[in-house]
Amino acid sequence: MPKVVAKGEAEAFRQRLVDAAERLIVGRDSIDFTMRELAAEVGCSPMLPYRYFKDKDDILAAVKAAAFQRFAEALEAPPGGPNRAQQRSLDVGDAYVSFAFSNPQLYRLMFNTAPEEKGRYPDLDAMGARARETMTNHVREILKQGLLVGDPVVIGHLFWASLHGLIVLQLAGQLGPEPGFETLRAAMTQALVFGLRNPEFPAAPGAAKAL
Repeated sequence: MPKVVAKGEAEAFRQRLVDAAERLIVGRDSIDFTMRELAAEVGCSPMLPYRYFKDKDDILAAVKAAAFQRFAEALEAPPGGPNRAQQRSLDVGDAYVSFAFSNPQLYRLMFNTAPEEKGRYPDLDAMGARARETMTNHVREILKQGLLVGDPVVIGHLFWASLHGLIVLQLAGQLGPEPGFETLRAAMTQALVFGLRNPEFPAAPGAAKAL
């Protein structure tokens, strides 16, 4: 008869499995591991992980949900407030880049793998939605100030897709030292900002670097 495990103990062991799966992914730069290898990483019997997760897909979804949570927290950290919308947008971009380059294996797992069926993993759905909302909120602040015009969701996706493309190329070693990632990022941001800029917004010194 299986041992009865207290709820707190079960949650703690489940988290140990998620942490172990993340270590394997980061260490191997791949999701190519077996449930048996995961059990060995934790130091338990090969069948024990199946009491907490249906299969490997369940484990990967939990790892992705945890990664999206940390990602959202990083994007939410820059302070907002009156007259800080443009700086906050820059800070959010910096936080995005920092997370991606500090966690390349997790970033690829989050964005370079096929999305799971909606509703199959509620925690992952919630954390992914939270991250996407954070990527849009700073755009809403910019629109409220009148700097840009357009749909905040569309604009947020434009900035996201453009920055993601540069990051993926950099992680793959496809961008050379010249002109370099930051130069390309600045030029891309400037092109998007001026393309979306409200013509009635008063120009200011350094406006080309705004956002």
